[in-house]
Amino acid sequence: MRNETIQLPEAAFIPVGLSLSGAENISRPSITFWADVRRRLLKNKVAMLGLWLILLMTLLAVLAPIVSPFSYSYQDLAIINQGPSAAHWFGTDSLGRDIWVRVWVGARVSLAVGIFGSVIPSLIGIIIGGVSGYFGGKIDMLIMRLIDIVMCIPGMIYVILIMLYVGSGPVAIVLAFALTGWMGTARSVRGLVLQLKEREFVLASRTLGASHLRLIFDHLVPNTLGIVVVSMTMGVPSAIFQEAYLSFIGLGIAPPIPSWGQLANAGVAVFRVFPSQLFIPAILISLTMLSFNLFGDGLRDALDPRLRM
Repeated sequence: MRNETIQLPEAAFIPVGLSLSGAENISRPSITFWADVRRRLLKNKVAMLGLWLILLMTLLAVLAPIVSPFSYSYQDLAIINQGPSAAHWFGTDSLGRDIWVRVWVGARVSLAVGIFGSVIPSLIGIIIGGVSGYFGGKIDMLIMRLIDIVMCIPGMIYVILIMLYVGSGPVAIVLAFALTGWMGTARSVRGLVLQLKEREFVLASRTLGASHLRLIFDHLVPNTLGIVVVSMTMGVPSAIFQEAYLSFIGLGIAPPIPSWGQLANAGVAVFRVFPSQLFIPAILISLTMLSFNLFGDGLRDALDPRLRM
């Protein structure tokens, strides 16, 4: 029997119903993970709308007080409680101060507290969660039991107690958030590190002599950035709301520096007569929280490898 090589035509390997050119379009060029995240995020119109609103709020917070002819603390008792006009776009308050300027100076404070009050606790949670998950054993048990005990009491109670002790102001609020807001991130990072620390790339690095710190911060923690970035994004509106709540009840930003919560508190006193003084900061708080939530949802979907198309 003679051995013969059978040559099959190229079309034999093309799925039924596809032409040769159609089969070539099945494959796509290889791209990195973060490039794919950016591509899918840009295609999410709702998430991009949230991002553009965040950028618009930030731009107005930076530029509006600079170009305005009024200062946030300037008082003119001859024009108290005026409605919106060409000179005062959002009107004036009960002390004759321009609400437009005060709103955007307050946006600086609220956005700064929201961003730093989310990023700093997340960084603390990354370190503690990474160490707990990597070493395990008694260290892991001690850290997790401490977190379980502390999380039995609502975090706002800790924040209020810390604010009563250290005083008011943006730095004090961020410090209070940093001391109380890291536990959720630590638990998430710890769970992911427990899954990853026995993977082949970690074992290979350990075999090559990598130190514990190098394994944690060069190999394990970077693989948890997806969930951490989403947690940071979703934590910003929570921090903004908590700052507004603390300022509303008088434990937040102290006058004369304005914040959105403080402006809402002042608007409540004259709500029946001048409702715009309450509605303006309330609408801005709501829009900002909605924008961060929309962007966070889109970022979570973009970082999910199961949704890759």
